[in-house]
Amino acid sequence: MSSHDTKTGNAASRAPVTLGLRQNLAQFILLVAVNALVGGTLGQERTVLPLLAGQVFHLDLYTSALTYILAFGLAKAGTNYFAGTLSDRYGRKPVLVAGWLIALPVPLLLIFGPSWGWIVAANVILGISQGLTWSTTVVMKMDLVGPSRRGLAMGLNEAAGYLGVAATALATGYIAAHYGLRPGPFLLGAAYIALGLGLSVFAVKETRGHARLEAANHTSAHAGAHGQLSNREIFTLTSFRDKSLSSISQAGLVNNLNDGLAWGLFPVLFAAAGLGIERIGILAAVYPAVWGAAQLVTGALSDKYGRKWLIVSGMLVQAAALGMIAVGAGFDVWLAAAALLGLGTAMVYPTLLAAIGDVAHPEWRARSVGIYRLWRDGGFAVGALLAGVLADAYGIPAAVAVVAALTGASGILVAVRMRGSDHILTA
Repeated sequence: MSSHDTKTGNAASRAPVTLGLRQNLAQFILLVAVNALVGGTLGQERTVLPLLAGQVFHLDLYTSALTYILAFGLAKAGTNYFAGTLSDRYGRKPVLVAGWLIALPVPLLLIFGPSWGWIVAANVILGISQGLTWSTTVVMKMDLVGPSRRGLAMGLNEAAGYLGVAATALATGYIAAHYGLRPGPFLLGAAYIALGLGLSVFAVKETRGHARLEAANHTSAHAGAHGQLSNREIFTLTSFRDKSLSSISQAGLVNNLNDGLAWGLFPVLFAAAGLGIERIGILAAVYPAVWGAAQLVTGALSDKYGRKWLIVSGMLVQAAALGMIAVGAGFDVWLAAAALLGLGTAMVYPTLLAAIGDVAHPEWRARSVGIYRLWRDGGFAVGALLAGVLADAYGIPAAVAVVAALTGASGILVAVRMRGSDHILTA
């Protein structure tokens, strides 16, 4: 790590730029809080919307009911790509603020929407907002901490986001059970958006100067490329050409494929088994809660022991958990499976992001992260479509079993194809 100080190009700040968690602790903690609000904005839907589809809008086919996840996934995936490009071009903070502004109408559409089309439209807007806000908080934390604590940084970021999802899923389940599916649960989301926007405008500082400082001292796995790669070249590297980056991208897609399944079909499965809304809310919250909390440990473990085998193990643990849900029955079995699914996801989620940051040069890292997140969050759309078609044809347990098999196959592909030393910048 260089010891000299470099000035940022941000006119709002005259302080010298240094890399490291301790050196940037106040801003880092602030961004953790902001991402918890980003997660909470998503969490307002996790328990309520699958029930809203059947009980309010009377959608019979799973494929139709899951259109909101399909719309969300496509919108978020596409926006992730542009978030990286825009943050490289205009800076991180403007993109973050824009994401919160775009989210403002979402609670109103969810509360007052008279038809399912309004709910789908709300999820398109939510996907765009999440693509901008969550992607940018990821990149900003990478900028601040530098390479040595990247896994820890991603663990803290994703822990905050998914603990926000979990707490809000639990809270909205309680609100819905006592006050109805609308409007109560979505008022909480409105409060999150207002607070997140305020913090982002008035307290968050630009971090692009930190990335420039790291770039000056970076040894790239693609030596000589540095910032001169075109957007097309970065897309091809991240998606197909680089064995590690492409392995990471497919694992991210499959991971969110099973998350889309969990989001859209698990509450329906639990309700069909006779569970009440509060117990469904508990099951909907346990998965992201364990996922969120365990990332506080798994991200740091990947810094110490490397990324590859934590990813492989996490995908296999997720496959086993999905298998338990497919063949099991009853609250206790599903509770254990949800916790195991959260643990497996925690092993994978921050590690994949950190691994992208290891290989990508800081000058084009934001774009590579955006491309990875395009593939990863495209998994929501693939999962909604695949799970809906399979559930309509063969039932929810069969759909879960197929996704379990795909998740296991993804882990094996990472084991075969990804380079094992990708936590080292000179890989």
